[in-house]
Amino acid sequence: MDYRLNFDAVWRSFDLLLSGLALGLGLAIVSIFIGSLIGLIAAFAMLSKNKLWRGIAVAYVTAIRNTPILVLIFFTFFALPQLGVRLGKIESFVFTLTIYSGAYLTEVFRGGLIAIPPGLREAGLAVGLTEWGAQRWVIIPVMIRNVLPALSNNFISLFKDTSLAAAIAVPELTFYARQINVNSFRVIESWTVASLMYVFACYIIAAGLRLVERKLAIP
Repeated sequence: MDYRLNFDAVWRSFDLLLSGLALGLGLAIVSIFIGSLIGLIAAFAMLSKNKLWRGIAVAYVTAIRNTPILVLIFFTFFALPQLGVRLGKIESFVFTLTIYSGAYLTEVFRGGLIAIPPGLREAGLAVGLTEWGAQRWVIIPVMIRNVLPALSNNFISLFKDTSLAAAIAVPELTFYARQINVNSFRVIESWTVASLMYVFACYIIAAGLRLVERKLAIP
């Protein structure tokens, strides 16, 4: 085997790789933000005494968590237009990633809510807060701080999942790495650089999130 490394083709298109990395990070941020809202609502629904809301939340989490994300991406992008729902490539992927992350975050938030002592809610009610006020100003803030490590892990996992957007031609990092590979036949070089960019980005994200966890940690 006589393969000589040559990174020229990769460096010529490095700006595209950086733009793809930035897009992937943006997709992950938007998806986990909206997914957190969905997960929070679904978590309360799963703990609700209302059987209908509890059943809907359980069905949602079970269906999404047991379906491969790539299947969900293809369904949203290729199947929904047949039903009259047409979304662009980026919008389609964000929608899928949001629904996907919401299902996993539901379990994260549910665990966080279960772990909160009942006395916190009672203390909130005792000082004059309404039921909703106690949830909003006491329960949810404490729960968020407790589940920050799990949220961090989910965000990093979600960021790596943005590589699947290349399957529907969303121009993120993996898409451009594959494009460089196809145009230049520099297989090792293109995927090595893309892998290192993912590793570096995930390391920076993890370091930043650990800093946030330490700042917000409950003594």
